[in-house]
Amino acid sequence: MITRTLFNPDHQAFIDGFQRFIEKEIAPFHEAWEAQGYVDRAVWEKAGEHGFLCMSMPEAYGGSDGDKLFAVAQMEALAAGGFSGVGFGLHSEIVAPYLLHYGTEEQKQRYLPAMASGQMIGAIAMTEPGTGSDLQGIKTTATRDGDDFIINGSKTFITNGWHADLVIVVCKTDPAIGAKGTSLFLVERGMPGFEKGKRLKKLGYKAQDTSELFFNNVRVGPEQLLGGEAMCNRGFVALMEQLPWERLQIAITGVAAAQSVIDQTVQYVKERQVFGQPVARYQNTRYTLAELQTEVQVAQVFVDKCLDLLANEQLDSATASMAKYWCTDLQCKVMDACVQLHGGYGYMLEYAVTRQYADARVQRIYGGTNEIMKELISRSMGLPGH
Repeated sequence: MITRTLFNPDHQAFIDGFQRFIEKEIAPFHEAWEAQGYVDRAVWEKAGEHGFLCMSMPEAYGGSDGDKLFAVAQMEALAAGGFSGVGFGLHSEIVAPYLLHYGTEEQKQRYLPAMASGQMIGAIAMTEPGTGSDLQGIKTTATRDGDDFIINGSKTFITNGWHADLVIVVCKTDPAIGAKGTSLFLVERGMPGFEKGKRLKKLGYKAQDTSELFFNNVRVGPEQLLGGEAMCNRGFVALMEQLPWERLQIAITGVAAAQSVIDQTVQYVKERQVFGQPVARYQNTRYTLAELQTEVQVAQVFVDKCLDLLANEQLDSATASMAKYWCTDLQCKVMDACVQLHGGYGYMLEYAVTRQYADARVQRIYGGTNEIMKELISRSMGLPGH
């Protein structure tokens, strides 16, 4: 196995501290959270107290001014443990960066410290009932009314949606010019006309408070337009700039989860007896696991290279799309093979491999389906589209 060289001693100390946090504040409760359909709000506040939220945000806004590898280490630890209900990554490394990169100084001061402390939970609302990967097709509108905007529409499959105190809402401010007429708005819990629907029941991610959001004549002032007037009708550009990092995050968690399940399965086949000998003694078992481990090692090296590109601001959309599609396809392949090696027990929810199998399937869908990833890659190659 190739030794990873990404993490320095500070990262490793963080990893050790966060693992202790998982053992104390997440692992004992996650099964109960899956039953209730959401994680307890208190875990967010405790994470904030320990500095486990918005680590890459500047200290001036309540963050730790760390590099993104601290967030990567956190994502990998949660994915490896199968703690899919905990939506720290989206909060800290998708929502917060939008505020940091595009928000006004007033917006940064208002929201980022509250997010870093866990007092506010963030979400981003892109997907709609009739629009998924095609962000140009959104129907939610923000219509000018004097200095204000009136938001109407609905969103679905929103991660952290039920808990969210702050939602970045993707809206059409000028439908006549298509994608160029897109803007991003900061909508807060309690604003008149903003309602949250039911928590959605899903195949996996059962502890994640994924929900529907509804906007019925929600009046917001110009201060709720992300970035102010300068960013009006520039939301689509912001989305395209941030999506490579979002897609790489999906690849990161996919590889971490796949490696974890391989490790679990290696231990299981050494102990499980079939026809008087361990399952590991059968050539099919050994070769299957050898093939899976090789592919996951290759994927890890590619992801780590992408992280190096990201650190040097060289990660392009096509490369991030390759990582997202390849690693999540591989993740699902690994999960399926390892469930098979567990036999009947691989179908029982008491085993982590079963829950991680269910969690894995959505990875090929959200953040842009893998079919869309292939379309983006083919365009970067100069191939003609439809």
